[in-house]
Amino acid sequence: MTLARRLDDFSEDDVRVRPGRRGTRPRTRRRPAHGEAVTALVLGVDRGRYHCLIDDHMVTAMRARELGRKSVVVGDRVSVVGDVSGEPDTLARIVRVQPRSSALRRTADDTDPFERIIVANAEQLVIVTALADPEPRPRMIDRCLVAAYDAGLDPLLCLTKADLASPDELVAAYDPLGVPYVVTTRGGRVDELNERLAGRMSVLVGHSGVGKSTLVNALVPDAFRAVSHVNPVTGRGRHTSSSAIALALPDGGWIIDTPGVRSFGLAHVAPSSLLGAFPDLAEGAAECPRACTHLQPDCALDAWVAGGHADAARLYSLRRLLESREGEPD
Repeated sequence: MTLARRLDDFSEDDVRVRPGRRGTRPRTRRRPAHGEAVTALVLGVDRGRYHCLIDDHMVTAMRARELGRKSVVVGDRVSVVGDVSGEPDTLARIVRVQPRSSALRRTADDTDPFERIIVANAEQLVIVTALADPEPRPRMIDRCLVAAYDAGLDPLLCLTKADLASPDELVAAYDPLGVPYVVTTRGGRVDELNERLAGRMSVLVGHSGVGKSTLVNALVPDAFRAVSHVNPVTGRGRHTSSSAIALALPDGGWIIDTPGVRSFGLAHVAPSSLLGAFPDLAEGAAECPRACTHLQPDCALDAWVAGGHADAARLYSLRRLLESREGEPD
């Protein structure tokens, strides 16, 4: 046999293919079914680790790569696999995020195209505002109401520090909207608020320094949430809650404490839906010209307010929101 071989003497068995760096196993779109996964409730998120409640014990989990860019937030109900014993130094994996019943969202400002989900599956948005120290900011309240209605959450106005100022003026301003409210004092009882929260998943939202963490400590005595004082120069509080956390209420239900916010962007809310947060103005808008922006001179809402059907301050708040959606300074 000669050393030289004719080309037609070679077969496929003579050809050796060097494996690629990604291996030779064929790709597949099929994903594991994870039939053994258990359901968990996400109670907190800390630097890429998710603290989840499974039955009566806590489990630390990471997000599986197969979730891609899908976010996992406090309040999510997820499917978890791996070591779900909850023992020290164990780590499970979140492989699925179950369908959400609601999602409270906000953006950094009214021009930011990227929305952020704050919490999932909440039923009630508790808008916490101090009556003094710091002064109440009605436009912030309006923005939270818009976000609540957009997410399908029931709003509840919680007015704190009533020992420093009367709630009457602020209560009167929101009475036409039919927004329920509770009033608390520093160091006072929170029985009425507790009744409103019992059996539901509620999320607290408000500026820094309005007393959210103080309320949580009163509602959940072993929560030990850090509290802060308001800066006497700026009138603003210092952030004491760095991330959202869900806490079980003694009488049933959950309360989610969130970090204090200084703005509540609504870029994710369609301008046409903003009017839904102002039911005292919505009826009057029926007389507006077609495609009315509610900013133009012939808007029927001016006559509606002039006729005493709604407060002029409410129309002002609506128009400021609409203007901010068009890029005007808020």
